[in-house]
Amino acid sequence: MKKADLKKLKIVVLKGGLSKERKVSLLTGAGIAAALRANGHNVTEIDINKRDFSSVINAKPDVVVNGLHGTYGEDGIVQGILEFYKIPYTGCGVLASALVMDKVKSKEIMLSNNIPTPAFQVLDKKNGPGSLKLKYPLYFKPVDNGSSVGVFLVKNSKEAQAAIKSVLKIGRAVLVEEYIKGVEISLPVLNGKVLPVIEIVPQNEFYDYDAKYTAGKSTHIIPARLSKKDMENAKQTALKVASALMCEEYVRVDIIVSKGVPYVLEANTLPGMTPTSLFPESAKAAGISFYQLLLILIEGALKKKNV
Repeated sequence: MKKADLKKLKIVVLKGGLSKERKVSLLTGAGIAAALRANGHNVTEIDINKRDFSSVINAKPDVVVNGLHGTYGEDGIVQGILEFYKIPYTGCGVLASALVMDKVKSKEIMLSNNIPTPAFQVLDKKNGPGSLKLKYPLYFKPVDNGSSVGVFLVKNSKEAQAAIKSVLKIGRAVLVEEYIKGVEISLPVLNGKVLPVIEIVPQNEFYDYDAKYTAGKSTHIIPARLSKKDMENAKQTALKVASALMCEEYVRVDIIVSKGVPYVLEANTLPGMTPTSLFPESAKAAGISFYQLLLILIEGALKKKNV
């Protein structure tokens, strides 16, 4: 579809949401809407601040740009509603969204496809630090949140007890992962192609929420400082992840390369689109402006068979 035709469409941008990532989503949605409006598009922003989707349905959009993050927006629920009403939307489908949002399920799928990922264990209210089989230091995180919300680097059993308590306040269970030292990279995959690979060097102990969304809290190096072999292995791994998790349009795959092995930390089906976000930064390095990136995503949404 030509740009002129796209400008005739009624575009709804979803933002906000009900998850712990609401603040980030508001920034993402505002950034998306501003870029589209600046280029002459008909845009309506809708803040999903309660479990009521009627405002979106009543808006009768031609296409929805999903700027939500986390539970309810990124886990297949919104995607399912949009498909029921035959409304095209950006991002992964229902099944892919649900699988990727569940970090345990996605890691199990990766392992079944021989994709390296850090060793892990799941804890809940019944299983405390005493049941851990992994050695410290370890990452403790919710099984169902993104943006590094509620992630702790834990070095002993005392810290573990506190981390479990904190994580269970925002998640249904605790994913415990081995700490792997290496080069942390992010690989945006767009329509089956890996965009320029970003190396992440956080000022903090690890790439936490603060480092992700505060300017100057981390350094991004493009392209990542990897050997040719390690770079190619990482790219092939990212493509394998996108395929295994059924992320057809776009996804961001986060990897840590240690001793030549590309360990997949996680995938993100709705990567952030804020000024400090990785996906737009990588696209820019590939010569794709933020606006052009949005057009690619919108065109992809309109081509989906399930709507």
